[in-house]
Order: sequence, then structure tokens, then C-alpha cells
Amino acid sequence: MAFQRKKPIAIGVKAPYPGFIEPALATSIEKVPSGERWLHEIKFDGYRVQVHLVNEAMKVFTRRGNDWTRRFRKIADDAWHIAAGSAIIDGEVVVPSENGTTDFSVLQNELKGKSKKIVLVAFDLLYLDGYDLRKLPLIERKVHLKKTIDGTDIQFSESFEVDGAEMHAHACKVGLEGVVSKVRDSAYISGRGNNWVKKTCAQRETLTIAGFALDGNKWDGIYVGRRKGEDLIYAGKVDHGFDKISAAALRKRLTPLIRKTQPYTKRIAHKGIWVEPELLAEIEYRAKSAEGKVRHPFFKGLREDL
Repeated sequence: MAFQRKKPIAIGVKAPYPGFIEPALATSIEKVPSGERWLHEIKFDGYRVQVHLVNEAMKVFTRRGNDWTRRFRKIADDAWHIAAGSAIIDGEVVVPSENGTTDFSVLQNELKGKSKKIVLVAFDLLYLDGYDLRKLPLIERKVHLKKTIDGTDIQFSESFEVDGAEMHAHACKVGLEGVVSKVRDSAYISGRGNNWVKKTCAQRETLTIAGFALDGNKWDGIYVGRRKGEDLIYAGKVDHGFDKISAAALRKRLTPLIRKTQPYTKRIAHKGIWVEPELLAEIEYRAKSAEGKVRHPFFKGLREDL
């Protein structure tokens, strides 16, 4: 039996297919908002995409409007089954893990081949069956979105009417990327604004300094490792959090410790100036990859007390 699309329903403002729409972006904040005005969603660690269904054809665009339909073929195939004649869906392509978290580095590895693990998590619906939905309240758009993707392999990003701070604390505790908070009755506005705000999870860990990098003679960060018994496992490169004074002081401390070989138990491909793994650094980061590498790391200082 041939696949049958549902008849169009009249919602929003009747309008021709607009093509790619500049996405709405969330503004970073220090404190998650609270109150009935706000809805809270999980912040996913993946690729922001915009999925277009028009004239029985699927297209998948990146955040900047590049056509990645071939690279995201599975997403296009999944979206073809949505219950609409035409639609524009805003979402995130992710690789979910067994514990519900997402990992950008795993996603990148998946995209090197024909991945079957990637999924689209949809969080907004901008256009449906000849109608522009962007001026509708967010809560209405999400109702239509949920109906539209029902029965497909596309996942729906739930909105939670809970205390924002509590949700953020829980998200960080279980290893999620963070929380995106949205004004419940807001229209969809392209660009970065205050109707969507985000708070990422900052985690801290004390890691061993295994080496440092120079760009010419200019400081270019440190290589860090994580102790597992007697082994030192690569945990990433940290190149943020330094000023001229702290970089010079750290280089002075590390220079007497320079050695010829990497201190890591398993060699890495990076070129660095390797040191005896004696100094410990306090590192702040947003998340860890499946291999244990820190993402968006920031140097907070040496741990002289350990």
C-alpha cells in the first residue's frame, strides 16, 4: 500500500514555501530563569539542522544553510514519513547513548561512514502544509510538531514545566550538555534573542599536565591526562583560560620537567612538548566525550594542595 500523506490543516499564516529560514539561537545566561512564563528543554550535543519537506523531496540544512542531505541521508529518510505535504522542522542531529546523553565526538565519528545510529531530535515546527507557523506561540507549534512526527523515527524534544534551576542541576548530574529555556508563548524569531536562553553544565576535574604546546614561541595550551591506576590516559588539550602572566608562570614551572617521550600510556598523534606528569591542573569543562576527553575546557589554575 502506498504511503498516504494527511490532508493539509489550516494553521498559522498562509504563505508560499520560504526556503531556508535563519534559525533562532539561544543566548547564554548565568542563571536559569524560573516562573510559569518559561518552558525548559534538554540541551543536546549535536548538529543543529533544519529539515525541509517540499514537493515530496527531503532536504537537510545545517545551521548556516548548507545542504547536508547526502551526509544526513538517514535523517532525510526518517523525515520523509512525517504526516504532512510540506514542512520545515527545526532540530538537532545526535547519537544517543544508552544512558540518554549525547556526545558530539561520537557523532563526528559516525558521520565518517553511513551512520545508522544518528537520530533527529525535533524541537520546533516553522512551516506546515502551506502555512507559516512562526508567529504562533511556542506551545502551539510544539503541539503541531508532535502530531506531525508521530509514527516516525524522529524524536520529540519534550518541554518541561518545572523549576529551571532544579532541571539544570539534574541535567548536569546525569551528564547532559545543559538546559535551553524558552518563553512559552513566544513567536519564532531568527537570530539570537532573549526568548530562548541556555545554561550549559560546567564540570570541574583535577587532571595531570602531560605537556604543553607552542605556536612558534607563543603559548598554545596544555595537554592533560587522567590517572587510571598506574596508567595516564589522554584527556584532551586545554587552550583557554590563560593570560600572558599565567601562561608565562606555567611555562616556567613546566620547563624543568621536559622529557623526550610522551607520558601517556597510549601514544597520541598530537605534537607537543612533553613533561614529567607531576603538576596537577584544575580544569572546568562542559562535557566529556565517550573516550573521556574534556569538551570546551578552561584552565582554572594549578592544584598546589594535592
